[in-house]
Amino acid sequence: MNINKLQNIVYYTLRPILPRRLQIFLRRKVAKYKRKKYSHIWPIDRASGIPPEGWCGWPEKKQFALVLSHDVDTSKGLASCLKLADIEEQLGFRSNFNFVPERYGNVPISLIDELKQRGFGIGVHGLYHDGKLFSSKEIFEERAPQINAYMREWNTNGFTSPAMHHNLKWMYLLDVDYCTSTFDTDPFEPQPDGIGTIFPFWVSNNSRKKGFIELPLTLPQDSTMFVILQEKTIDLWKAKLAWIAEKGGMALLNTHPDYMDFGGREKDNEAYPVDHYNDFLNYIKRTYAGKYYHGLPRDVAFQFRQKNTLESALCHHRLPN
Repeated sequence: MNINKLQNIVYYTLRPILPRRLQIFLRRKVAKYKRKKYSHIWPIDRASGIPPEGWCGWPEKKQFALVLSHDVDTSKGLASCLKLADIEEQLGFRSNFNFVPERYGNVPISLIDELKQRGFGIGVHGLYHDGKLFSSKEIFEERAPQINAYMREWNTNGFTSPAMHHNLKWMYLLDVDYCTSTFDTDPFEPQPDGIGTIFPFWVSNNSRKKGFIELPLTLPQDSTMFVILQEKTIDLWKAKLAWIAEKGGMALLNTHPDYMDFGGREKDNEAYPVDHYNDFLNYIKRTYAGKYYHGLPRDVAFQFRQKNTLESALCHHRLPN
């Protein structure tokens, strides 16, 4: 068992008895050390900017792609989804909302339907968000049919991994067309093995002739930036976006309405002003007008399938042994 997996087992075993403030305090201490240690590969790992062999580019010859996604981890986040959708809609953006089916009660079908009607996407974000989904093959095999049932109920083929835990070799058990369970580089995640690319890639299981498009996170998550590292500006987002745009990659930003302060959470040490996100969207619209292909995860996955020869050696990613 590797050290990261052991640490995760210990953390998720102790988490229910640790005060939340202590959890955040400890994570901030560890992150401060990691930020110095991994400054050569975070927030930018320059090796991740190399396009895959045979890369065919983005629709309409756009310079780069922009994908917005939200993992809704708690009931607090669930209650804020429409507020967040309003902000994006007013600016002409659309995003994916990824819900945890069995963590905070039933996700209202009326909410899912409204988001879809307004042009937003829906994804399944694990099952319980308890840190155990990828802890063993047995647990994953037990939960996969339940996850698939929610995908059918919500009429989606998209999945995002809780806490970015992942094992791409097991994912054939899920009925997914596209997935976000990895990142180009992020030493602050519980499973910090960056996938090393800012481009989508095809993951196949040859023995079962199944596969899906993996869309790695490429911009730092808001929880990392504003809650753990306690950044006060969006400068890191701006710098990483500029580099992704230069390399012609995919800027995939995952944020959480759970941590956004829409008003009244000034004393909450896990909240940050939603204005940070609003300002970043305005910055993108103003600075990169006409230069990016903006789509939901399903749109980017579809375009990737159409523009690249998936069953050849093109645009594949070599999985670790």
